[in-house]
Amino acid sequence: MQKKFDDLLQTRKFLLKITANLSKEQLNIIPEGFKNNIAWNLAHLVVTQQLLCYKLSGLKCLVSEEMITNFQKGTAPNYEVSMEEFEKIKELFLQLPVQLEKDYNAGLFKNYTTYTTSIGVSLNSIGEAIAFNLYHEGIHLGVVLQLLKFI
Repeated sequence: MQKKFDDLLQTRKFLLKITANLSKEQLNIIPEGFKNNIAWNLAHLVVTQQLLCYKLSGLKCLVSEEMITNFQKGTAPNYEVSMEEFEKIKELFLQLPVQLEKDYNAGLFKNYTTYTTSIGVSLNSIGEAIAFNLYHEGIHLGVVLQLLKFI
């Protein structure tokens, strides 16, 4: 499991590196043919990891309900993310994988509600959720790399 935690943090560090010098306008632009932007993708990753791992384990998410409402699956950008908000997203982006590892190692995840993803993959345990979350992060890394070509 340690490798999965390490991979999650490394992927997120890479995403922050490739988006580090973007302006507010670049973070928020939705190029033609896309449904979202870079700021939304990073916030969406924060929210999805919380929902897959914490909520489905019957635990309280470590992000606000407002953030979940704005960035969960099925949403699209509905406002321009400020640089101040993006800084908070970036903090969560790195802090929450570390917290997930601590909580996992502390045995916090005792229950899990089976969930079938939009691609038909059934998640039956926290271990499966952590593994699937990595796959999900990879999809959105690819989206961000594509978005970067158009801004």
